[in-house]
Amino acid sequence: MGRHPEVTQDARELVELATTEEGVGELLRRGLDWLTRVVPFDLATLFLLKEGKLEAVAARGPLANQAVRKHSLQLSDFPSLRQALETRRARAFTEEDHAHGDGDPFDGVLDLPAGHSCMVVPLCAGERCYGVLTLDRAECVAYAQPVVDLVEVYGQMLATALQGAEKQVVVERLHRQDHERARLLESQLGADSEGILETSLSPVMRDLSRRARQVAETDTPVLIMGETGTGKERLARAIHRWSSRRDQPFVSLNCAAIPAGLLESELFGHVKGAFTGANRDRAGRFQMANGGTLLLDEIGELPVELQAKLLRALQEKAFEPVGSDKTVKADVRILAATHVDLHQAIAQKRFREDLFYRLSVFPLRLPPLRERREDLPQLTVFLLEEQARRIGRRGMRVTASGLGRLAAYDWPGNLRELANALERATILTQGQELAANAFDLPVGRGPVAVQGTSMEAPAALPSGAPVATLAAVQREHILRVLTLTRGRVYGDGGAAALLGLKPSTLQSRMKKLGIARLEGFTAEEA
Repeated sequence: MGRHPEVTQDARELVELATTEEGVGELLRRGLDWLTRVVPFDLATLFLLKEGKLEAVAARGPLANQAVRKHSLQLSDFPSLRQALETRRARAFTEEDHAHGDGDPFDGVLDLPAGHSCMVVPLCAGERCYGVLTLDRAECVAYAQPVVDLVEVYGQMLATALQGAEKQVVVERLHRQDHERARLLESQLGADSEGILETSLSPVMRDLSRRARQVAETDTPVLIMGETGTGKERLARAIHRWSSRRDQPFVSLNCAAIPAGLLESELFGHVKGAFTGANRDRAGRFQMANGGTLLLDEIGELPVELQAKLLRALQEKAFEPVGSDKTVKADVRILAATHVDLHQAIAQKRFREDLFYRLSVFPLRLPPLRERREDLPQLTVFLLEEQARRIGRRGMRVTASGLGRLAAYDWPGNLRELANALERATILTQGQELAANAFDLPVGRGPVAVQGTSMEAPAALPSGAPVATLAAVQREHILRVLTLTRGRVYGDGGAAALLGLKPSTLQSRMKKLGIARLEGFTAEEA
């Protein structure tokens, strides 16, 4: 190829063209246009090989017509074409060669003049042969060898471009498949998040779900607050799915998980050459979320120097990528989440007050699990279904004693800790029932086992504090379990089963302790 600098330059241009939106068809048409400037012919035709057939995809020259452009050949019928592909070498012919067993490829399609000549050039790169290029002219003068060599180099160059285009098509197909898988996963995660919210029994979660649905219909910024593991990202995904942006991207950025030096690029993107290693333009999360929702998780960990740039982006709905002076517009709905006390962070000059007010137009607080123990039965069902899809253990259920064990623990890690406990118990349990002894919850951070059930770990009493009577402690514990079961005494999952008592014994004790009604349920009705 070094002998033909013009061919070398065109090779670079065509390889680049093969990976653009113009696609393979434009690549082939431009290639033939270039060929008309350097080689004499009356007809140049590009055939691509598909399952033993050569199908015309482009044609140039005075003899090119619709019939030629739709022409196809059975490769086995033309030894000269087959030989060119097998040897990967270009060959020149005259009409005399066609008379020796190799038919005219355009017989019946074109009325070529007697004594015409042609050339066959294989299009091969790597281990693949993509097709052939044929050149025909009316003169009965064989193409000179230097011309054949030139067009052969051109054919190699064109095959390389086709190879690049094929790889690009594969990459784009895989990208589409990954995108669809991501959308499917996003849909499943969003659906699960909705289910957890909508089936909650606790009043605080029912109210939270109602308010989240109301704000989802707007583009108002939402600040989601809650302890670690309470499900802040789940709530954000549910808000996105309830919004008019549900068919657009949901993009999440954990501000605590990215090194401070890379956060600006992650948020706003960068241009080629902006810093060492920036060898191409790269879109940031704002651009990726355009038209959709951007969740800024752990917003309290965002460096102070970036907070002013984020504030400007929120106010103007525009930003400049790192290393660029061009403004990029982005229509993004912002959700932020934090477990940090932002008021305290503002007092300590670690968080900008103006950014706080921009983000917290509609604050939502996710309560810790210990404040909504009545949601435990539904949560265990959802989380067990989630892990069944992940580790393949289907049909698992938590028994009444297991639920009692879970209900008495304080869950400092909230939903995340509960999910871990369920997965650990599932792996260690042979059958499909998770009883109380399946949960090896930490001692001293919640419950301690007492005769088959569980109670809170005792805390030291303050000096001079009154000591509650045993009856008062029993009454408080029974009320807690009744709240968990929504007043239900009998049956699997009822208060009596959770406490390890006969229903008649529990009713007798409730009467003795003055427990007559609970949230509209009488002891007898329950």
